[in-house]
Amino acid sequence: MQNNTYNWYSTLIKPTWAPPSWLFGPVWSVLYTIIAVTYGAVFYKAYTGKLSWVVALPFVLNLIFNFSFTYFQFGLKNNLLASIDILLVLGTLIWAFTRIHLLGSEGGLLWIIYANIPYLLWVSFATVLQLTITYLNK
Repeated sequence: MQNNTYNWYSTLIKPTWAPPSWLFGPVWSVLYTIIAVTYGAVFYKAYTGKLSWVVALPFVLNLIFNFSFTYFQFGLKNNLLASIDILLVLGTLIWAFTRIHLLGSEGGLLWIIYANIPYLLWVSFATVLQLTITYLNK
């Protein structure tokens, strides 16, 4: 199946500025490590009652949308659903940052925003890339 997915993705029209396919694996490996540590801290604080689950909600939704992207893009091979999903990934990430920022220093979690800046930058880039690919292959 992986070869079939790679063959399908390689046939898509992509912008000249699209990174090579081999780059996605290493980038996501680093980002998932950051996500595991930072989101784990949020979920731990919510689990222990030191943080409201309302604050943790956008983090939960972000993970769901993040993991759904691969299914929409490569399982279903549906660029439109993948585009909608990546917008939801970006939106829930911004929402999560906003929730943490609103706590300010009292929550002791501002470091989570700073640690996730690479994730925000990559998801912003990936959103523009996915929307472009969807447009080019409509």
